[in-house]
Amino acid sequence: MTTTHPRTVQTWIWRGYAINYTVQGTGQPLVLLHGFGASVGHWRKNIPVLAEHYQVYALDWLGFGASAKPALDYSLELWEAQLLDFLAEFVTEPVVLIGNSIGALIALMASAHAQPGKVRGTVLLNCAGGLTHRAEELPALMRPVMAAFQAGLRLPAIGEFLFDRVRSPKNIRQTLQQVYGNREAVTDELVDLLYQPSGDPGAAKVFINVITAATGTPPEELLPLVKNPVLVFWGENDPWTPINRGQAFNQFHPDLTFIALAQTGHCPHDERPELVHGHMLPWLAQLRR
Repeated sequence: MTTTHPRTVQTWIWRGYAINYTVQGTGQPLVLLHGFGASVGHWRKNIPVLAEHYQVYALDWLGFGASAKPALDYSLELWEAQLLDFLAEFVTEPVVLIGNSIGALIALMASAHAQPGKVRGTVLLNCAGGLTHRAEELPALMRPVMAAFQAGLRLPAIGEFLFDRVRSPKNIRQTLQQVYGNREAVTDELVDLLYQPSGDPGAAKVFINVITAATGTPPEELLPLVKNPVLVFWGENDPWTPINRGQAFNQFHPDLTFIALAQTGHCPHDERPELVHGHMLPWLAQLRR
């Protein structure tokens, strides 16, 4: 018999800014960490399933979703500090961090830097290589295009114009259809989930600042510092972070499980949640032994 746990959406004040988060279920804590431009809602297919067995937290990064969008210098280090402070305030037991894209990279950073024993396990779903793509990681033909795009964003009038174009529902849908291997998962609900926060005051400045920010530490340098088990999912059709990068993660960590997902792109948890849950739940259960 399935038990439904109530889901509560709450506000946490961090460094004077309102942070949106949700919690559902009871038991060992899990914290879900979304990727660029997403929010707590990107885990809508996962939270109810995971909450049948665990206490599930999910939070919006500062600058995204329903969290505040102040004019700051955004970085992976800023969000790592947000996560570590969140864990210190709300999560007393050893936690499992589960992240997608840049959320996975931040989960890896926190796993590497948290106090010993704080993180029980880390789950990476198509882990980003950095906050933005390094020039050497892009195809040669794309490098001048990306450089020109970033330069244009730094010009106020052009930056606002480009952001308005990028955030249109039509462009959001087209981008999702490029990065989702399962196009049936690109629904009106998903498009609206990404579109609505982009209209908040300050959203344009956040986008411009993030796109032009420092890339940060790559996962290959963080993995050797992580002492807990790591589970890695990778959609085989991801055009942003190709699977060959994830397939090499085993050489950087002694207790890492890698799972490739066919016909899946950058967001496996949203594209094929049943498949992800089928692998993740047994792995999580082993951590409790």
